[in-house]
Amino acid sequence: MSLGEAFDTDVPARLDRLPWSRFHWLVVIALGVTWILDGLEVTLVGSLSPAIASAQALNLSARQIGLTGSAYILGAVLGALVFGRLTDKLGRRKLFTVTVAVYLVATIATGLSWNFWSFMLFRFVTGAGIGGEYGAVNSAIQELIPARRRGYTDLAINGTFWVGAAMGALGSLVVLNPDLVPQAWGWRLAFVIGGLLALIIIFVRRFIPESPRWLMTHGRPEEAAALVYDIERRIERHVALPPQINEIPKLRFVRRGETSWTEIAVTLFRTHPRRTILGVVLMATQAFCYNAIFFTYALVLTKFYAIPARNVGYFMLPFALGNVLGPLLLGRLFDSLGRRTMIAGTYGVAGALLCVTGWLFAKGALTAETQTLAWSVIFFFASAAASAAYLTVGELFPLETRAITISLFYAFGTLLGGVGGPALFGALIQSGQRGEIFKGYLLGGGLMLLAAAVQLVLGVPAERRSLESVAPPLSLAPRGGA
Repeated sequence: MSLGEAFDTDVPARLDRLPWSRFHWLVVIALGVTWILDGLEVTLVGSLSPAIASAQALNLSARQIGLTGSAYILGAVLGALVFGRLTDKLGRRKLFTVTVAVYLVATIATGLSWNFWSFMLFRFVTGAGIGGEYGAVNSAIQELIPARRRGYTDLAINGTFWVGAAMGALGSLVVLNPDLVPQAWGWRLAFVIGGLLALIIIFVRRFIPESPRWLMTHGRPEEAAALVYDIERRIERHVALPPQINEIPKLRFVRRGETSWTEIAVTLFRTHPRRTILGVVLMATQAFCYNAIFFTYALVLTKFYAIPARNVGYFMLPFALGNVLGPLLLGRLFDSLGRRTMIAGTYGVAGALLCVTGWLFAKGALTAETQTLAWSVIFFFASAAASAAYLTVGELFPLETRAITISLFYAFGTLLGGVGGPALFGALIQSGQRGEIFKGYLLGGGLMLLAAAVQLVLGVPAERRSLESVAPPLSLAPRGGA
């Protein structure tokens, strides 16, 4: 098929009419495990830091431990940008295989580190693999899940980060127990096991096809149609397809060349500037709020409530539970009540509760248990809000730019909130003054309230609508065109 040649396709409509099936569960499990791995990685490193820094291990200083955390974040940002661009260019399937393979090798290598520099390098590469997963996996999930279930599915999958966090907290209690594992080897075993788990993921992902929507927008309509037909046959073995009363609607596309960076910039800043502002605000505010609280969680418990460091993992579990339950219990409302109402509502409630909790903390009115309960309730709503941010930046831009836009917003949010938030709160906690920390909570809560207001003004009603109607693809033929 030559450039400029037009073709008609019913691929989007056929994908959106499919009933929920084993195929969709396969997509959810095989691709959604990314967030479990990310949560496992982040929590494991935080919990294992004392063991890694010990003289029996790598003998690292607190500063060096901090630098390895920064290396992981930097790797995630660069990985997201590089692999996100390649995902739009080469396909979803190729890249979500490559990125998990990068994670596998780098994580096992982390467990075999011999000094500070090797450990930091392997953490950087691990971050690159995880960062690359965000664009590839989010794109594939949104393009394969029916429109009526897209919101709930995306939120639930993103919320599984905290399943990984809980696994990391529990795992640290095991590998750091000298009665079970020698202290010098416990932390190494944790990384090696985490890497080996990725082998199972690579095997399962062999059964996930390329996104028919990606094939369609890259001038390969015959392959896209054949893939959808194969998916339909797989589903029909277990559940009947909806009766076809009317003809399935078709869209007309034009085969075009590779999407340039100029076209990406035009899409973001000229065609959809309001959506770009919305995406930046949602991603940056949730990243600041989340990273500020999560990465200083242990410091608050140990410094102000005298909780022994070895027991912090127990306080992580209810916090993780609240984060998992939020998207699961509220997710369906994002598809029924709508994006604008629910995103604004979850950001707003989380922001207001964070301000109130900060005030109670400043007054000394909380115990370690009630502080943890308050955080669990706050992040019940904040988790749904943060997951909705990823949903928003994925579905509001054209198919040809989906992976790179997800990656760009992720990178920006991570750099702004992932670096600035923990650094600011760490300094406030170091002051030892509850009133100073209250100012940080007010800032985090205020930013979430600001995001709620922006969502009310700029939010797009994308619920239960096809991706092509929410954001017309760049290769969609103009109305009345050839």
